[in-house]
Amino acid sequence: MYGGPSSNMYGGVGGSICQQESNVKEIVLSLSRCVTIAGDRIDPFLSKPKSQQMTLKGMVKGTRNMLGRYIGKWFYNKGISFDVANSPYFLPMVSAIQKAGPGVKPLTAYELSGPILDEKVEEVTKWIEEYKQSWLRQALLS
Repeated sequence: MYGGPSSNMYGGVGGSICQQESNVKEIVLSLSRCVTIAGDRIDPFLSKPKSQQMTLKGMVKGTRNMLGRYIGKWFYNKGISFDVANSPYFLPMVSAIQKAGPGVKPLTAYELSGPILDEKVEEVTKWIEEYKQSWLRQALLS
């Protein structure tokens, strides 16, 4: 905003800032346009703020990034192979955690190595027995 040789930085002509105080609105509007100080350096206080509203895509990207940092930290800390993320059980595990929500406490090492493992052993044992029965049926039909 250039008003000629007698113009001051606040958009008025001549006089001091005290004379300009009577028109506060004009001063504030002029200040918002005075974004440079000491050459080309931008004063963030005087510049108009950029929109801080995030898009849904930006929020999802930020959330994925945060999730990645936490999962990555767990992988690094325990020396887990990155190929584990390609396991067919990885995505269902993450989905189950998401569905469980923030109030669910994580399982302890005891629960994973005890009751949860026992349930899985029982499930696999039943599965093996079903296959054995199907083999017997196939052998009898042949």
